[in-house]
Amino acid sequence: MDISNGLPETFNPDSYDMIVVGAGYAGAVCARRIAESAGFRVAVLERRDHIAGNAFDRLNEDGILIHEYGPHIYHTYSERVHEFLSRFTKWTDYQHKVLANIHGTLMPVPFNHTSLKLAFGEERGEQLYQKLVDAFGADKKVPIMELRQKNDPDLQEVADYVYENVFLYYTMKQWGQTPDEIDPSVTGRVPVFIGDDDRYFPQAPYQGMPEEGYTVLFEHMLDHDLIDVFVGVDARDIFEIGETNVKVCGKVYGGEIVYTGPLDELFNLDLGALPYRTLDMVFETLDQDQFQPVGTVNYTTSEDFTRITEFKNMTGQVVPGKTTIMKEFSHAYEPGSGQTPYYAIIDPKNQELYERYLERVQNLTNFHPVGRLAEYRYYDMDAVTESALDLSDEIIACHA
Repeated sequence: MDISNGLPETFNPDSYDMIVVGAGYAGAVCARRIAESAGFRVAVLERRDHIAGNAFDRLNEDGILIHEYGPHIYHTYSERVHEFLSRFTKWTDYQHKVLANIHGTLMPVPFNHTSLKLAFGEERGEQLYQKLVDAFGADKKVPIMELRQKNDPDLQEVADYVYENVFLYYTMKQWGQTPDEIDPSVTGRVPVFIGDDDRYFPQAPYQGMPEEGYTVLFEHMLDHDLIDVFVGVDARDIFEIGETNVKVCGKVYGGEIVYTGPLDELFNLDLGALPYRTLDMVFETLDQDQFQPVGTVNYTTSEDFTRITEFKNMTGQVVPGKTTIMKEFSHAYEPGSGQTPYYAIIDPKNQELYERYLERVQNLTNFHPVGRLAEYRYYDMDAVTESALDLSDEIIACHA
């Protein structure tokens, strides 16, 4: 596929039926689906110098495939999503597992049968496990709120242990909150898995990693005769947002616009900035085959960082004598700093601010916000894909 760096002087918006802002999941899915189903000519504008959004992966200087913006673990319950994405990649059989480092002991997360015995000892852990099975049945994921509702001191003990050792300190680091600021409804949803399956997504029928990586998946998705991709282009430099229309390069644009960026930035934060958490990611290549037994280890009772990712454990790549790990440090996002906004801080006040921005773009003709940033919510990759497929269906139907 051909990717242009910057816009050529001959760029003419009117030669495209649709402009897509952003070459991550939301933008790339819409571009491909509408190009091939509606016959639209599509221009994809990407601010960064690469496609694939936060799923972008690359070989580092040691030849190890890394995820530049943090680990992306593919899993979905949606047959439609899986069928669509599988057109552009084959999948490995990777099954994601997460361990929590709890006072120096590695325990499976979500907390399960094995975790109970590691935390409470073989005999006591087995007693507690049998109580959980008797109360809820086997092979079920149960929120700790439901454990507490049983008014059983043993189940209360399990709930308290999980809250204090798996959830509390990790959440304080991730979200920058004190215990009294953490929403009790969020706390109550922290799960215990009653069973021995130590996969992080035990019930997801489709999971794995793209055989050649995410960037190659996106290259295949955007490789279409009707799609032109331009990287290093900030759409805000060529957009003028009016009351009911958008000018592109100085002229009112009559085609469809799919916008996947932050809505507040589109209006220069004039109503205030939507708050996010961001991450500082520290990569380190070590002279050893393996650093940890699984792809992700969460540090739930110690350390300033939240977790360590080891990429070879996820990708299955074989590089003898070398491995790359990444530590994540969470902190508040500063608009205009060049940081990446990762996690929307969703509360009533921030949601109200988002709705005010959304109301403004809803008055724009043929303007469609979609994706994690444009919808101001947390999305897994499959949910973003599903949202983009749904939007594509709507646009296609309007032009049928």
